[in-house]
Amino acid sequence: MESPTSTPASERPDPRVDPAELARSIRTWAHALGFSGVAYCDALPRDDAADARSRETERRLRDWLDRGYHGTMEYMARHGMRRARPTELVPGTVTVIAVRMDYLPATADEDWVDASWAVLHDARRANVSRYAHGRDYHKVVRGRLQTLADRIADAIGPFGHRVFTDSAPVMEVELAERAGLGWRGKHTLLLSREGGSMFFLGELFVDLALPAGEPASDHCGTCTRCIDVCPTQAIVAPHVLDARRCISYLTIEHAGPIPVEFRRAIGNRIYGCDDCQLVCPWNRYAQRSPLADFDVRPIAGRTLVEVFGWTEADFLHHTEGSAMRRIGHERWLRNVAVALGNALAQAEGAERDAIIDALSTRRQDASPLVREHVEWALAQGHAALTAGL
Repeated sequence: MESPTSTPASERPDPRVDPAELARSIRTWAHALGFSGVAYCDALPRDDAADARSRETERRLRDWLDRGYHGTMEYMARHGMRRARPTELVPGTVTVIAVRMDYLPATADEDWVDASWAVLHDARRANVSRYAHGRDYHKVVRGRLQTLADRIADAIGPFGHRVFTDSAPVMEVELAERAGLGWRGKHTLLLSREGGSMFFLGELFVDLALPAGEPASDHCGTCTRCIDVCPTQAIVAPHVLDARRCISYLTIEHAGPIPVEFRRAIGNRIYGCDDCQLVCPWNRYAQRSPLADFDVRPIAGRTLVEVFGWTEADFLHHTEGSAMRRIGHERWLRNVAVALGNALAQAEGAERDAIIDALSTRRQDASPLVREHVEWALAQGHAALTAGL
């Protein structure tokens, strides 16, 4: 356990280490590891303004939980206000080092946004959120953050630390915003003037005093494109997301049946949703990653009929090392069945027959969850025929 409290006082860093110089060195080491942004924030409020901000953050978190916007993600409610209090989450924390890692592959075309919309508008093809096109970011970001911690230790000696990247009840966007990496967009993701929102966040909680940055200012202005484009209207107010309506939540986090009222809106999105990012003007500045980890794997853009035919062994093979593997084969089939139903509603001729054949092969699937979504999908074809009479 790398908790700050685990380092004996006799082994703590030399107090003569210059915090400003160390902060500069950490940025240099982090950039060499593929992090495009590094900033620091105090674990505890340092003045009245920061204290007021912390109280407001907790108020918004409490209200969000009270409204049930976290859906079935019970761990969010279970950890409660600890998510907003770094020193309670990891006792002894003095500073949070917030990092950003871009994930657009180096080979991404200049018109990558148009290419993404093209896949979304082709009902036959499987659409996968851009962040999942490469290697599982949990492994990439966490591993490189730990390497950064080791590099710091090499320079100053043992110190208390803990690495996070979307793996614990950490309010990543809030910490990154406080550190100055960017501002919270109306879609709730962090936005950067230099890199849009196509990046991952990570944190290194440390027991070191480092010069904190200033919170970033908001640059969304009156723009509401992300709110307007959401297929399920999950962004219920600026900066407020009802996860229960969000396609990313429904196709990834949610384990049960996808509510019928959202199935048509899902379209061909079988893992996640990028719509709110694709319309954001700031993503014209999205940066390419220098890391081969995020090079595109040959999953996105395959036909729905093909990926629906994957056995569990096929699924595990094709998703090896990918974030997509975490949803498992059953949820994968559930998601693809919904997408096939949406494709069937507009298909004709041989294409229609191929979709019906694919769905029919799983009408007797061992999973009640899969069977339910297969029957719904087949019903979409019948409804389309009836409507056309």
